[in-house]
Amino acid sequence: MSSKKDVLEKLRKASRTYSDTSILMHEAIARKAGLTGTDHKYLGLILQKEEWTAGEIAQITNLTTGAVTGMIDRLEAKGLVNRKFDKTDRRKILVAPNLAATTELLTPLFADLHRKTTALLQTFSVEELQVIERYFNDATQIMNETINQFNKQ
Repeated sequence: MSSKKDVLEKLRKASRTYSDTSILMHEAIARKAGLTGTDHKYLGLILQKEEWTAGEIAQITNLTTGAVTGMIDRLEAKGLVNRKFDKTDRRKILVAPNLAATTELLTPLFADLHRKTTALLQTFSVEELQVIERYFNDATQIMNETINQFNKQ
């Protein structure tokens, strides 16, 4: 019978492996889509809102405004985001995701992954899925606290 210490060590190892593999998978998908891994992941963040200012993107990513401008330029060149003037302040530029173009580009690349992970999730009970969801939500909160702590230094 495994001790809690043994199970926790196996879980930590599995979590590290999952995290590392996730980075490698997203890098591979990004390359296939003609993006950098960073641009691909930050596009995912940009898709979460209808529109952003470059300053908001810089704040959430902790990238410099110059780096954000370069990323926006690259994503705009691929048709994945659009720049537009703010209706209330024409000096302010907003960045809006192009959901249709992003969906057209990325959906085929994620189709097999989506199908396989859906099948995997179907093997868990509702109670097990709730535990997994709780873990991801709580772990995300801990990671956000760490991000905030490091960004303040």
